[in-house]
Amino acid sequence: MKQLLSHFLGCKKYIAKMILSLAMIVFVSSVFSIPALATGVYNIPNLTSDTWIVDEADLISRFNEGKISSAFDELAKQTGNEVRIVTIRRLDYGETPESFTKALFEKWFPSEEAQANQTLLMIDSVTNGTAIVTGDKVKSIMPDDIAESVASETVQVPLRNGNKYNQAILDAQERLVAVLSGQPDPGPPEVTNEVQVEGTFTKAEDTDQGNATAWVVGLLIAATVIPMATYYIYLVFQPSSEG
Repeated sequence: MKQLLSHFLGCKKYIAKMILSLAMIVFVSSVFSIPALATGVYNIPNLTSDTWIVDEADLISRFNEGKISSAFDELAKQTGNEVRIVTIRRLDYGETPESFTKALFEKWFPSEEAQANQTLLMIDSVTNGTAIVTGDKVKSIMPDDIAESVASETVQVPLRNGNKYNQAILDAQERLVAVLSGQPDPGPPEVTNEVQVEGTFTKAEDTDQGNATAWVVGLLIAATVIPMATYYIYLVFQPSSEG
C-alpha cells in the first residue's frame, strides 16, 4: 500500500512539474512572439535590378504592385532615375523610419555613385510612419522639400483617411514619376477641414509602443497562468487530511 501511495505521489509531482514548465513556456512565448515580428534592415533581401517594390507588410494588391513596378521600370529606362518602395509591419526596437530607410539605402547602394540616381520610400504599417531618402543627382531634380512632402503629405493623407495604403502608394508613384521625369510637381493632395498639429514622421518613442504592448500582454498572461499552476501544485503537495 505504501509503495502504491509513493508511486501515486511521484506521478502527481511529475504532472505538477510538467504544468509549471508549460506555464513558463506560455509566458516566455507570449512576451517574445510579438517583438519577433519586428523588421530590421538585415531582414530585407538584397536588391535585384528588376525589384521596385518590397511589400513585407502585404499592403499592396498584386494588380497595383504590377502597375507601380511598370511605371518605375519605364522611368528608369527613360531617365536613369530609379525608385523603390518598401513596406514593413514593425520597426526594430529603437529604430525610426528615418534610421531604417537610411540604413537600407546604404545597404542596397553602398557607394555614392550607386546612390546618385536612387530614391527609397518606406512605410511602416504599425505606426504609419514614413521616410524617404534620395541620392545626390536626384536632389537636383527633386529637392528635399518635395521628397519630404511625398512622404509626409502624398502618402500620409490617404493613410489618415482610413489607412488607404494602395491609394497612398499609387499617389506617391504618380508624383515621384512626374517630378523625376522633369514634369511640373503636381503637389500633395488637397486637405479640407483638417488641422495637423504634429509632424507625420514617427518619433523614436512611437516605435517603442508596440514592444511595450507585447510586454503588457505577456505579463497579463503570466498573471493568469502562473497563479493557476501554483495553486495546482499547492493542491498536489498539501498533506492529505485522511489518515
